Amino acid sequence: MADTTPNEPVYVVDELIASDIDAYLESHQHKTMLRFITCGSVDDGKSTLIGRMLYDSKMIFEDQLDALTADSKKQGTQGQEIDFALLVDGLAAEREQGITIDVAYRFFNTEKRKFIVADCPGHEQYTRNMITGASTADLAVILIDARKGVLVQTRRHSYLCHLIGIRNIVLAVNKMDLVDYSQSRFDEIVADYTEFAKSIGIEGFTALPISGFKGDNITTLSANTPWYAGPQYYGKTLIEHLEEVEVRTSEDAAKPLRMPVQWVNRPNLDFRGFSGLIATGSVKPGDAVRVLPSGKTSTVARIVTFDGDLDEASAGQSVTLTLADEVDCSRGDVIATADNPPQAADQFETTLVWLADEPLIVGRAYWLKCATQMVSATVQAPKYAANVNTMEHIAVKTLELNAIGVAQIATDKAIVFEPYADNRTLGGFILIDKMTNATVGAGMLHFSLRRAQNVHWQALDISREAHAELKNQKPAVLWFTGLSGSGKSTIANLVEKKLHSMGKHSFLLDGDNVRHGLNKDLGFTEADRIENIRRVGEVAKLMTDAGLIVITAFISPFRADRDMVRAMLPAGEFVEVFIDTPLEVAEARDVKGLYKKARSGELKNFTGIDSPYEAPQAPELRIDTTRMDADDAAELIVNQLLGNYWMPTI
Repeated sequence: MADTTPNEPVYVVDELIASDIDAYLESHQHKTMLRFITCGSVDDGKSTLIGRMLYDSKMIFEDQLDALTADSKKQGTQGQEIDFALLVDGLAAEREQGITIDVAYRFFNTEKRKFIVADCPGHEQYTRNMITGASTADLAVILIDARKGVLVQTRRHSYLCHLIGIRNIVLAVNKMDLVDYSQSRFDEIVADYTEFAKSIGIEGFTALPISGFKGDNITTLSANTPWYAGPQYYGKTLIEHLEEVEVRTSEDAAKPLRMPVQWVNRPNLDFRGFSGLIATGSVKPGDAVRVLPSGKTSTVARIVTFDGDLDEASAGQSVTLTLADEVDCSRGDVIATADNPPQAADQFETTLVWLADEPLIVGRAYWLKCATQMVSATVQAPKYAANVNTMEHIAVKTLELNAIGVAQIATDKAIVFEPYADNRTLGGFILIDKMTNATVGAGMLHFSLRRAQNVHWQALDISREAHAELKNQKPAVLWFTGLSGSGKSTIANLVEKKLHSMGKHSFLLDGDNVRHGLNKDLGFTEADRIENIRRVGEVAKLMTDAGLIVITAFISPFRADRDMVRAMLPAGEFVEVFIDTPLEVAEARDVKGLYKKARSGELKNFTGIDSPYEAPQAPELRIDTTRMDADDAAELIVNQLLGNYWMPTI
């Protein structure tokens, strides 16, 4: 590329483009791609470094340079003193606050390689964004302000990079110009970081002294650090290192085939293909494959792409595979090497990074997304959380924002997985809140629990259908929900009496009664309330397996927990009955004196006072007790339900 000065127009042009565009495109097509991130603490110079790399790599157009120079002049700088961070910080909020909030992605290339760089936020509040950027990276440039040394966020980001499998770490000691390019200061920081890196399992890293603002050791070795060229140091520029480091795709291509199915492609009756991104391995027509979790086998007939069929495809390519046999395969399944398939399990040991302002609710059902699989999952109480400063294991009952902990997770059905250390696609997951659809956690699957492999469902000769047929009814759960004092127990009791008089086989599970035995160990915290409902749901499910009509009377204040029980049962067997009584009416009744205690502060976590109640949005039945007494309500419930398909009259 032609040399330029800051006052000259800068273009993405080299001699090959000008002389032979076809040859340039051919050479560009075969360049490898490196995805990397810049991370670290706030104001360590991440955006400035990326801006400098773009500038020195001549990836700035004339109009960008003019705008950049104009912005810098507004800030009182001239000539070489350009604020390179303005090239990356695109959000107005970021410029106003002087910090990076979102992940900013930039593309650039050199003569040897193409790059996608993610500028990740350093502020602790935006750790979730940093993880997003790191999740697809092959390398992490961890910046340290030479004046400040190793900080808490340096440790946190290093720990997270190591956790999510980034093995190429560059320690960029930045702003060396502000410490007079001190060799002793550089050595001191490297020694501190080396001690920390060993404690978290980072086996090696590459340390460079740089100045993103001045350009030292970015694309050319700096005369300001003559000691860096010595034999005890790495002695290469940052760009040289980025051009030479091995990318992950070559390692992934050598592993067994794993392709999560994104969608089934069937444009006509004569074509049925399975589309997805190959996570690891390679595939050719004629290869034997296995579809998981079903375990069905077949062979690959074609590898179809938009540009035509391929003779071979490997990790990182998006393709459509057609199979020689009509096997059952759908979104969420995994096509794998037939003789070396991944595992499937429903209970795991995981490392979990909590990303939500609200803490983890132990026992709450979240959506778990792993590759193209989406299942319901619950998190058990964490074994411990990690202190990123000392790496001490801390006993905790939950995980707060940005906490990193180890916990066991159970899913409602088996998922195809591999340990994260072996496969980032099938080993990484996110947790999604079912109510808000917000991503609340990100984690890594380490291994399946032994009980997930050793406990198998025992087939029984007498089915739930046989039990129900003997009783001449279809099983169901009538789930009464409402505030304390709304009349749930009273109406539920009357409903059971009416069903009993009609010869129906039923059983009533009352909230207070259950807490005298099955759930006597549970309190009224949010986590205990969730576990209370989970246990009752499991008991109700067993009772429906016996052919019974189960009536429950529980406040069950959270929609997610009622939905969890609904998901346990076959469609149509969960009937939500909302006893809709206004708070002021329920409090005026106060038969047990609970509201009075709650108002005085004697009773904590009481629903409607200092703990929320989430009313059903679409219950099967809604009973307004301000317009109907208990007897009429029970009569209405029975009359309406008698006509439903699941409860035939005798």
